[in-house]
Amino acid sequence: MTLDSIAIEGGFQNPVFDAQTIFRAVMQAMAEPGTIHKGIALAKPPAPLTPEAAAVALALCDQDTPIWLDPALAGDDAVRAWLAFHTGAPLANTPADAHFILSADPEHLIGLENFAQGSQEYPDRSATLVLQVSDLSGGEELVLDGPGIESEARLAPHPLPRHFTRQWAQNHARFPRGVDLILVSREGLAALPRSTRITSQEA
Repeated sequence: MTLDSIAIEGGFQNPVFDAQTIFRAVMQAMAEPGTIHKGIALAKPPAPLTPEAAAVALALCDQDTPIWLDPALAGDDAVRAWLAFHTGAPLANTPADAHFILSADPEHLIGLENFAQGSQEYPDRSATLVLQVSDLSGGEELVLDGPGIESEARLAPHPLPRHFTRQWAQNHARFPRGVDLILVSREGLAALPRSTRITSQEA
């Protein structure tokens, strides 16, 4: 199979409806941090990009939203060609230039502070990170509280960036600046907006 044919195949079967479905799932996940939304694997991208991460990219990314890929994804010609064909999004020159970050190896991701943080006047100019994790319930349990959470919520994604709870505390302290996270696995999708406070269950 040629690179061109790989790039063309595997998109949404019903682009408008499927994109709306994923967009609603992302917005609901952001509004209710820690909840897991299932049934989002509507795309068939080349590995190591997962169907869930690909679906989020197809729903959120376009020619006006530069993407930065971590080394696990950036080194794959088929992944780059697939994203270019189906989203039209350009690749960012540096992490700080990207609106969206796609990571297939979050355990070795560079620090969250390296991505666009937005400004006090324009906090929406920050980056959203889409992290491919093995699962959302098998890691160290995180206790969540903040807007959209009645008392507390719990999520246990694995793997996460190194020193995650420390990094997230720093990210939360920058509010309204800071990055947002979308976590995807075969279980589904969950989100951690910058307004969410996180503590480790072991803390």
